[in-house]
Amino acid sequence: MNSVVATTHRSTSALAVAFALASVYVLWGSTYLAIRFALEGYPPFLLGAIRMAIAGAIMFAVLRWRGAKPPTRRQWRTLAVLSIWMVLLSNGLVNLAETEVGSGLAAIAVASMPLFAGVFAMLRGRHPSKIEWVGLIIGFLGVLWLNAGSELSSSLLGLVCLVIAPIAWAWGSIWSRDQDLPEPFMSAAGQMLVGSVWMLVAALVTGERFAGVPSVSATAAMLYLVVAGSIFGFTAYIWLLHHVRPALATSYAYVNPPIAVFFGFMLGGEVFTTHDLGAMAVILVGVAIITLAKARSAPSTTAPVARESANEPAA
Repeated sequence: MNSVVATTHRSTSALAVAFALASVYVLWGSTYLAIRFALEGYPPFLLGAIRMAIAGAIMFAVLRWRGAKPPTRRQWRTLAVLSIWMVLLSNGLVNLAETEVGSGLAAIAVASMPLFAGVFAMLRGRHPSKIEWVGLIIGFLGVLWLNAGSELSSSLLGLVCLVIAPIAWAWGSIWSRDQDLPEPFMSAAGQMLVGSVWMLVAALVTGERFAGVPSVSATAAMLYLVVAGSIFGFTAYIWLLHHVRPALATSYAYVNPPIAVFFGFMLGGEVFTTHDLGAMAVILVGVAIITLAKARSAPSTTAPVARESANEPAA
């Protein structure tokens, strides 16, 4: 009898892990195309402000209702700084880039984030292993290849945004490890709330205005980003951090780009050259090598990693 119960429990756990991974892979992979559709009715920074405000408010309200402690005054100040890197300069610039380049290409460029994170970790005293160095070199060769002859080379705005966005995300992820932050879910909610303010400021500075009432399809895409990308996707990711090895939880970094390319091709009518796909393959090989190398050297428990990796949602 006990063996039957144990087998059922293992099956349920495996099913839960598979469902959570599918959620992170598919939902986050689809957000790049959803951004493109939402931009048909929403200016880039206003889109980010509305999306982050709604998602952050919902998460904050639910967490407080469930008894979670709100951020302290000091933690709010830290979140205000962190959200500049993790929300405004990451999500906001991806939105801006997608006004000129395809969603799949944006996802390929953002896939370089773990490479920059490795460099910043090195600058803060954590030196990469030999295997990690191999991954960094391969990955950056892919980044150079992508920027040299793809659609990015003909779009200065897209190029600048998609270089800054992963750098900002990587720096925010590394910098946050030494800061006093709330628990991961509350930290995400706080970042989105404060980040929505930064997005609104950017929209005002750049003079963004609605050309008219957003279409139903654009609004549906914006709401999809709120629910699927910011709430469900992030919840699944945090759950994974507490139940599986970090390498498996963070495997979205090299799974999301191919899925984004697939959605862009099938649903968005985007065209990809062999140059784009070849550069993506090289970047993802580098990211995979770094991820596997870190998995070998990481401690077996996932609890400490959950605190460090909480700031890694996708677009």
